[in-house]
Amino acid sequence: MFELLHQTIMPHVSLSQGERKILEEAFVFRQVPKKFKLAEEGKVAKELYFINKGLLRLFYSKEGDEITAFIFQEGLFAASYDSFLSENPSIQSLETLEDCELLVVAKEEMEELYRRLPAMNTITRKIAEQRFINAQRLLSSFILETPEERYRKFETDHKDLLQRVPQHYIASFLGITPVSLSRIRKRLQKK
Repeated sequence: MFELLHQTIMPHVSLSQGERKILEEAFVFRQVPKKFKLAEEGKVAKELYFINKGLLRLFYSKEGDEITAFIFQEGLFAASYDSFLSENPSIQSLETLEDCELLVVAKEEMEELYRRLPAMNTITRKIAEQRFINAQRLLSSFILETPEERYRKFETDHKDLLQRVPQHYIASFLGITPVSLSRIRKRLQKK
């Protein structure tokens, strides 16, 4: 149950058996069905998730439309981070795209982990750094790349997600309409 979590953490910190036990005790295993909201806009996010199996989608709601901000897959931590860290109501929602197996840590447990397991500071810093890099790359792609270039990059970097994520969510993530995505895909197939 904790194997993937340890594999994800190992490149950043080395934990003793005792430290591993402290880490594992802070998390609760949870199976969650597809289309389940883990965090909701307007509510304070009180949990952080590590994905053992499945996909999560972080999205914003605007004028009745859902705008996909990020798709989290196995081996990643996910949350409505702004709300989780600031304890303010979330401006995002987080839902499952597939049946998921998650390791869940509550905000209070996370604070206790920082106290009992100093290496957790390094782990969360590394997670935050990766989130920053991902956000920077995404922002840069919207400034520097065409929609077709963004799709090709997504296809190269996340080929497995093309079969697992509904196309309208991918289109939203790429900042294009589903019709535009369809046209891009047809154009690329002809090449």
